[in-house]
Amino acid sequence: MLSADLADPVPVLVAGGGPVGLATALELAHHGVRSLVVEPREEVSWLRPRAKTTSARTMELFRRWGLARVIRERAALPVAWSDEAVFATTLLGREITRFDRCFGLDLAGDDLVAEPGQQVPQPLVEQVLREAVEASPHAALLTGWRVTGMADGAEGVTVALAGPGGAVREIRAGYAVGGDGSRSVTRAHIGSRYEGANDSRPNFNVVFRAPGLAERVPHGPAVHYWVLNPAQPGLVGRLDLADTWWCIGQGVTQAAGEADPLGLVRNLVGADIEAEILATDPWTARMLLADRYARGRVFLAGDSAHQNPPWGGHGFNTGIGDAVNLGWKLAAVLNGWAPAALLDSYQAERRPVAEATIAEAARNMATLAPELADPRLAGDDAAFAAARPAVAAAVHRAKDGEFHSLDLVLGHTYAGSPIVTGTAGERLPHRWLGPGDSLYDHLGRGFTLVGDLTAPAAAEFAKAADEGGVPLDTFDIPGSKLALVRPDQHLAWRDGDGAVPRDVLRKAVGHP
Repeated sequence: MLSADLADPVPVLVAGGGPVGLATALELAHHGVRSLVVEPREEVSWLRPRAKTTSARTMELFRRWGLARVIRERAALPVAWSDEAVFATTLLGREITRFDRCFGLDLAGDDLVAEPGQQVPQPLVEQVLREAVEASPHAALLTGWRVTGMADGAEGVTVALAGPGGAVREIRAGYAVGGDGSRSVTRAHIGSRYEGANDSRPNFNVVFRAPGLAERVPHGPAVHYWVLNPAQPGLVGRLDLADTWWCIGQGVTQAAGEADPLGLVRNLVGADIEAEILATDPWTARMLLADRYARGRVFLAGDSAHQNPPWGGHGFNTGIGDAVNLGWKLAAVLNGWAPAALLDSYQAERRPVAEATIAEAARNMATLAPELADPRLAGDDAAFAAARPAVAAAVHRAKDGEFHSLDLVLGHTYAGSPIVTGTAGERLPHRWLGPGDSLYDHLGRGFTLVGDLTAPAAAEFAKAADEGGVPLDTFDIPGSKLALVRPDQHLAWRDGDGAVPRDVLRKAVGHP
């Protein structure tokens, strides 16, 4: 985008071009609404992989935009490569136990989901989303600039930008979305503050290249190798099927990690391998939730609204859910078929999801490799054999929910939301209609009425939608009860919850 274009107002300005900000722009574009994403980084930071688990639910949302297949084709680890997590004394040491069917990676073709999960580093997802934004006629990405302040009023938001060489600009937007992370200018602007705490234990990430290491691993393919080495507990995993790996030293301070990252790698691997250190990243886990998600025309999404420990792989996935929820609602208001009151449901629906996710990740974090590492595991064969059963049992008690979390990933509901009728609110149950033909592929971009369209209520919904200007598609499932599906694939109403179709539809788009 040229600097001259900054003089043009936009319906939505998104502060921050990480995955959540880009996803917000793509959801708006999905509904034909223009947006501008402002991101300081010119390029994606490839050596900081951060999130590596894209959940089945996030992949379903990416499918709506036509991006799920692109991400799978470009992911270095095919989804069929492994769905296992191995616990061992070291990467090259003795196996203690393992989990299978992790992170929904085993769900390809299962009626439960339209898409299985995918192991893929966050930078690759971000690059795919950048390219989709740049190719969209409705979205634009401005790199090298950052949002420095906002002023909002009844008619819109004035956003201050800083760019190369000390350049400053202001741009007018109808709405602003803060996907600008933990140091969010947007959060400060709306007077929101984090509630929660940071974990006191340090962690140290290393990305390294180690030719020939994969051939030495005795445990077979796995998406995680947990190392229960009392001398250095942590995790190791592959970033590709060549020579690039990541590891996390749990309990390792920044000073210790930076002093000897190769030593850390060797301790986790269990051998004095030769490795090239590509990047390091110290961090501590955070359990933080913003007390408010919005004020007026300004909204928070992703890390600016919530941060949770990475154990279970829920952080960035929760942010994508924010982007879709907020994006379709902003589009409905801007496209004129919903009142501004619809936007009040964003915090009501998404904040409880983040709260539950933080609690689940904190439970996963309560027992990490240091707590599971028994000194006898590093002893002779007899000592290892004596310790292994109890350690394996402890691992399964503590970590099963971390690897098998579909109730959280697929099961959250918006029941009780001000725009949901009766007991509805959950994700529309998925089914395959034929090979590769998902029920979700037949949903419209607005609302969709699914079920037996010969039911009298079907005609009433069609009439109410026409009178209210609400986009409504239909999909006939003979013999099935009717359900009204929102643009985000969640149910706004199901037959049996009563209510007049006109009232159901008005409530679903935010009318009192």
